[in-house]
Amino acid sequence: MNVFINRTINMKKIKAIGFDMDYTIVRYNTEAFEELTHRETLKKLIEVKKFPKEIGKLTFNFNSSIQGLVIDKKRGTLLKVSRFGKVKEAYFGTEPLGFKDMQNIYANRVIELSMDHFQSLDTSFSISNGVLYSQLVQLKREGLELPDFYHLADDIKDALDICHADGTLKDQVRDDLPRFIIKDPNIARLLERYKDYGKTLVVITNSDYHYTKLLLDYTLNPFLKNHKHWSELFEITITLARKPSFFTDDKSFLKIDPATGLMSNHWGPVTKGIYQGGFAGKLQKDLNLDGEEILYLGDHIYGDVVSIKKTFNWRTALVLEPLIDEMDSIKKSSHNQKEIDSLMIQKQELELKLNEFEVAKFEEGEKIDRDEINKIYAQIERLNNQISDHITEYRSHFNPYWGELMRAGQEESRMADQVEKYACLYMTKVSDLLEYSPRTYFRPSKRILPHEVEEL
Repeated sequence: MNVFINRTINMKKIKAIGFDMDYTIVRYNTEAFEELTHRETLKKLIEVKKFPKEIGKLTFNFNSSIQGLVIDKKRGTLLKVSRFGKVKEAYFGTEPLGFKDMQNIYANRVIELSMDHFQSLDTSFSISNGVLYSQLVQLKREGLELPDFYHLADDIKDALDICHADGTLKDQVRDDLPRFIIKDPNIARLLERYKDYGKTLVVITNSDYHYTKLLLDYTLNPFLKNHKHWSELFEITITLARKPSFFTDDKSFLKIDPATGLMSNHWGPVTKGIYQGGFAGKLQKDLNLDGEEILYLGDHIYGDVVSIKKTFNWRTALVLEPLIDEMDSIKKSSHNQKEIDSLMIQKQELELKLNEFEVAKFEEGEKIDRDEINKIYAQIERLNNQISDHITEYRSHFNPYWGELMRAGQEESRMADQVEKYACLYMTKVSDLLEYSPRTYFRPSKRILPHEVEEL
């Protein structure tokens, strides 16, 4: 099962389903696209921001950044943060921050993303951002003349935005679709299935109309069985939505003529057709639906999920494709995890014996057998060595720099916390929903609390 449930959703009551496009109903070859983004952003930094030409020699390392990291623009570090806002892993440039340094800087701090010197990297589109920041911080540490850490992060973000806005990236995707875009016939099957069950389907994307048409023509039209064109599937298609402001700002809709791509001012209800811009509040009103009757699926934890929960009461689902590899790694490392759990139980039992000796000595005045104490310490040391070996092997199955996406040490990561708080459902890809009837009643399993574990 690849659809995971945080909150109950009765699909019988869902009347409209909205979809983001990029990384949702259109799947990308993430590594290829982010390598392209890395290369083109370096060019913009040199051409527009006047960075030294030496940076153009940097090569892309896909594994050196993952979704959910945080840039500390004040200190030049890239951070992995737990659900409680505590730093669990940190890189200063391309080098890991030592444990003592990390403790000195972050031990007494909680990372609050509302502070302007923190920047979150929450989507697949942000991998190249994290890679570039680490690489350029490293070059600055080595003596290259570059802006301070704060402005370095801002300049990278500006250059990335330029690449997305001026066609630099989209033109190259357009010229080589098979390299960058993954065709998934099951997504067309899923959409037609929902349409057959009477669901109103809507696209809400930040991409422009021409790019949207290009990708949907390529990924959906060849696999449709009961429709000639993707536009027959979707009651409403909204391009250049500018999420998350689509869910917060009351802006007008423009109507797009699909034959020419020309736009005109739109007055009155939003009915079947293709649009640009607009506001979620008007869309919901014109669909004549309550928020609980709308499910929206996207890949951006903030732009597609958190922003909805903070403004409307639509139901939400997050597409998190990196979980495909993560789940495979969890399976491969399950033996190590079982061994770690078993050894930890043995260690805790020995520690309990030590505690009992301490109580007997200090509270009851009993004489302690020092040899027995030393034997217990020796046993604990052996267990620690075994646990350490299994942890090393366990970690070898995950990202070599950052480990698991959804965990930060023993705790859930900030990414996992955001997913649990704001996404009613989450899945590796949209087509995972094909395993379930469009009338499924999704119910979460009972969550086991720490005090309940003791009673099991």
